[in-house]
Amino acid sequence: MHYIWKEWKENIRGKGLWLSLSIIVLISIAILFRSSVLSFDKGFYVLLINLFDTIIYFIPILCLFIGAFSIFQEKEQKTLIMLLTKTDHFGSFLLKKSLGLYAVVLVPLITWFFIYLLLLKFNFQLDIKGYFIFIAAIVCMSLVFLQMGAAIGSISRSRMQILGFTIFVWFYFFFLHDFILLSFLPDVTHENVKLFSSVYFLNPLQAVRMFLETGTGVYSFGHMSRLLQAFMWTKPVFFLLGNLLFWLVISFFTAIVFNRKEGYE
Repeated sequence: MHYIWKEWKENIRGKGLWLSLSIIVLISIAILFRSSVLSFDKGFYVLLINLFDTIIYFIPILCLFIGAFSIFQEKEQKTLIMLLTKTDHFGSFLLKKSLGLYAVVLVPLITWFFIYLLLLKFNFQLDIKGYFIFIAAIVCMSLVFLQMGAAIGSISRSRMQILGFTIFVWFYFFFLHDFILLSFLPDVTHENVKLFSSVYFLNPLQAVRMFLETGTGVYSFGHMSRLLQAFMWTKPVFFLLGNLLFWLVISFFTAIVFNRKEGYE
């Protein structure tokens, strides 16, 4: 609880969290205005998908920067060394710091999207289950990239390193991961399609997107080919949960193994 309160006070004084939230708010309102011409009964799903397709470009990189600079600030201000000289070890510190990050970022984000739901009520016929699926997708994506950001902050010794690592991670998941898999696409068969599928859904953006589109009924698994049925060998929610667990664990232990206790400008 102490770490959550400490994280909250630091972010209230800083501009990063409020700037990030302001970007999400402005994007959401802009999408709502653009979607005002859509039909009352079907426009809700179109708005959700359009909103997701827009904010998916912003939330990952914002979470990466917030997570990275939150950890790096502890090194810059020498508070990390002070904490580690007491009873805390780095793993315990990172766990508490991560929980603080989750609370500080997700509480305002979820609060805004519940306010946004009230605005949608005046324009569309709501699907509450579909909207909760949308929020769950945003939360899972934020958790993954916040933890990756914490790992970047742990292994970096300068702000320039944070910038380089963050841009690389963002670029990899948005472009490079799928581009690499495209080169293997001609070799996909019934024998190796499950392996290909597992690697494909290691991309959190793809796992989140599939979960949202199938959960809201925008994408259907009806009339699939045998190869596509083998590709989707489990439910999208399990792909998402597996992805979430994988990247949280990998990021956490990467931060511990490659941690550098000191940073410089």
